[in-house]
Amino acid sequence: MRDIIVSLIIVGLFPACFRRPFVGLCVFTWLAYMRVQDLTWGFAKGQRWSYYVAILMMAGYFLGRNRKRFFRPDPRCYLMIALCLWVGVGVALSTGSHGKQVNSYLEFVKIIMIALFTTGMVLNRDQLRIILWIIALSLGFYGVKTGVGGIVSGGAPVIRGPGGLLADNNDFSMAMAMAVPMLFELGWTERRPELRKAFWFAVPLTVLTVGLTRSRGGFLSVVAAIGTLVWRSRNRLMGIMIGLLIALAAFAVAPKDYKERLATLKNPTEEGSANSRLVAWGIATEMALDNPYFGVGLTKFRQHYHDYSDSPDRAGKKIVAHSSYFQIWAECGTVALVMYGILVISALWTCWKVRRMARARYFSSWIINYATMFEASLFAFLVGATFLNRAHFDLFYHWVSLIIAFGYIAYDEMKNESAHPVQTGARGAVERLERPGFPRTGQARLPDRAWGA
Repeated sequence: MRDIIVSLIIVGLFPACFRRPFVGLCVFTWLAYMRVQDLTWGFAKGQRWSYYVAILMMAGYFLGRNRKRFFRPDPRCYLMIALCLWVGVGVALSTGSHGKQVNSYLEFVKIIMIALFTTGMVLNRDQLRIILWIIALSLGFYGVKTGVGGIVSGGAPVIRGPGGLLADNNDFSMAMAMAVPMLFELGWTERRPELRKAFWFAVPLTVLTVGLTRSRGGFLSVVAAIGTLVWRSRNRLMGIMIGLLIALAAFAVAPKDYKERLATLKNPTEEGSANSRLVAWGIATEMALDNPYFGVGLTKFRQHYHDYSDSPDRAGKKIVAHSSYFQIWAECGTVALVMYGILVISALWTCWKVRRMARARYFSSWIINYATMFEASLFAFLVGATFLNRAHFDLFYHWVSLIIAFGYIAYDEMKNESAHPVQTGARGAVERLERPGFPRTGQARLPDRAWGA
């Protein structure tokens, strides 16, 4: 019965995905992060729903009469295209190419295409809000579901995630850490108390879910996310005090085995799993130095590992780079690593610049909250990516694309309000929160300025 219901819902959305590509993007995002098909057990589970939606969405876009640009003419969009092409050249030049490598590259191309398409489809504040709601609630669903399950089971560990890009235990933990700022800040921007409480209700359960995964990288990611939220709070001292109290309470109730696992972070060379990461990073560095331009080829770290290792078991049973940065450096070359770093730095710069501009205009604003949310979630990924082999993690590129769209939308709103000043109260205390509901808005283009805005 569940398979039939899920299938009918998705198939019923197909016509809308074709007629309105933005709706298709929303459905694709929902399927990617909530993985509703993984909540079934029968025929619906194995269907490639995201693939079908993507075909309909792209067909509707290219066949539509009022077709707009596929992506914004932003330097970072062109940089993502260049990165995709560079990795492709590395795949073509790598030795011993095989089906798995080609499939991985095609998956990467799909990720970049969706990211670019997002910048072209998300043109106003309401559309940005809808996409963020879908991502936050999709991840928050698993945060609440897993957190409640952990309480009922007495803290039983989570072995794996729901599936797809969240199937791996560590990936699931990092995504949950990224979801914490989303749920918290989206709650702050809501006018309706019931919605605000619903978002905030999911925050502690999502943090608990990170702990249930027993992932040390996830732990560091959620610490980075919460630390950024505290640092950006209005009353920083109070935020630090509350954060420390919550941390002490969480540590007091944490299972003994989890405490012992976290304690290994103090001396990584004395613990097998952590030490294997240091070894893998050293080998990845050697690979990158020997192949500085295009690397050894996408997914070829394992194949070339034994050429640099004294012992086949030196880095443990799972032979990976154990870091997104070392992974992209070794497999795709120094140029790809530099492009990746520019994407990260420019995305953070947009958050910082927009936030600074908004704080000069408003006492409180959805723009300030969104900038903090984007920054905190990005920091959560950057910390988690230090220990995880996820240079091509879907959510990272999607998040960068949303930050690009956010920069243009926020800049445009502030520019329009500067041209038409509003009456302010004492000390210019203007407050800008979300409007109730999701009103239909036009698809007007935004100015092509605001690089880094």
